[in-house]
Amino acid sequence: QVQLVESGGGLVQAGGSLRLSCAASGRTIGNQYMGWFRQAPGKERVFVAAISRAGLSTYYTDSVKGRFTISRDNAKNTVYLQMNSLNPEDTAVYYCAAGRPGVFTRATMTVSAYDYWGQGTQVTVSS
Repeated sequence: QVQLVESGGGLVQAGGSLRLSCAASGRTIGNQYMGWFRQAPGKERVFVAAISRAGLSTYYTDSVKGRFTISRDNAKNTVYLQMNSLNPEDTAVYYCAAGRPGVFTRATMTVSAYDYWGQGTQVTVSS
């Protein structure tokens, strides 16, 4: 079992930045790809970013490319999401997710590719 706890969310003005953290416990996440998803009110949970086990490969949804950066520190069992140039459309609850020891492919851009989820952290961007 892996427990994931997100932090770093909050209220920020458009154009601002936030850095989300996802601390894992229960076992090491170094053998698993990791991802970030978000869910806006009344909408389904959607993919934001994913990172391979060693952190050498990443995927991003088109709307955040160039603005968001996913990274990980396996020694700290933690994954990060640096979010810059935020806009109101980024407002959502952001969830960290732990995947599997398999190959890192574009399939990691789907909810079904993940086995463990955090409780989420709210990000609100005001205009």
